[in-house]
Parts: sequence; structure tokens; C-alpha cells
Amino acid sequence: MAIDFTEDKFKNLILYIAKKSKEDKRFGAIKLNKILYYADFDAYRRLGQSITGATYQRLDEGPAPRELVPVRERMIGESIEIKKAPIGRYTQQRIVALVEPDESLFGEAELRIVDQVLEAMWPMNGKQVTALSHTEPGWIEAETQCDIEYETAWMRNGEPEIPAEKGYWARWNARDFENYQKDLEKHEELSLDEVKSRYGL
Repeated sequence: MAIDFTEDKFKNLILYIAKKSKEDKRFGAIKLNKILYYADFDAYRRLGQSITGATYQRLDEGPAPRELVPVRERMIGESIEIKKAPIGRYTQQRIVALVEPDESLFGEAELRIVDQVLEAMWPMNGKQVTALSHTEPGWIEAETQCDIEYETAWMRNGEPEIPAEKGYWARWNARDFENYQKDLEKHEELSLDEVKSRYGL
């Protein structure tokens, strides 16, 4: 099924995420990629279409939209700036919104999905969101640098799944989020196996 990319929505989704993540110290390029991925794929699963129509590829650090780098370059200086900060051995590249996002481009259900993804990802760092994305069938099945099919949004552990009622985020939101956040604070670096076993992935 062909999915059309909407650059205007993609730009404004980046602005929306950056604005909402202003106080998230763990928000960087890796986390942005995963938030975009989960928002688009969850919208596809629950609403029947993605929010932006971006094309996601499999990279070692998880899914990433092919359009992000060229679109981000066009936005720099006009609507965003990139702030770099050393985080351990790495340099965090943090997008800061210079203008307000145009929320009128999005439906209420779309923004609700994005907010749910942001809430779920908030306590996680880049390593943890990468580990989480490595449990996704689309990432598992795709070859490196190949596209991840949107249809894989309806699969968990290789099995088809009912899109809305038994979707991934429906299970996620039912968890005790307060305990989850406390657990992450105690265990800053959870391994993939720990993430999967602790949170039923």
C-alpha cells in the first residue's frame, strides 16, 4: 500500500516533539527517531494511516525515518537549532524548536497518540529506546538500511494482532507507569532482556 509523505506534517511533528521534550534531559537524535517511529506506526495500527507517511529504515540503533536528515537540514536556522552536549562517550544532538508547531495540521487522535508515545518514552535514554525498538517485528525482519513495512505495525512477536483493542500501546498504558519510572531510575542501563522481561515485551 502506497503511503504519501507529508513534509509539512513531518516538520511540525518534529517541532511538536521538540517542544514537548524541552525538559527531557535524555532527548536527542536517537530518541527523536524512535518517537517518530512509534508515533507513525501506532497511528497506522490504530487509525489506519500514519501521521507523516515517512519511510523508516532499519539501522543498527533502531528504526529511523529516511526523510529526517534532509528535512532537518532545511529547518535549521528557520524553525529549529541543534544543541550539542557531551553525554559520556557520545555527543547528544538535541533539536530545539524556535517556533511553535502548527497543531491544526493534526487530528485530535493523532496528537493523543504522539502524547502517549512521549509519555512512555520520557524516562528512557537513547540506549533504552534503542533496545525497545529492537523488539519490533518490523525492525527484526528488515535487512540493514532496508525499509520497514508499515504492515508490521500489526504484528507482535511475528504474530498478527488486532490493531486497536490489543495494540502495543494499549498494553503499555495499562502498566503501572509510576513503578516503571522508579525502576528505570534505579536501573539506568537496562539490558534488552531486562526490558523485555520486566515490561512484558
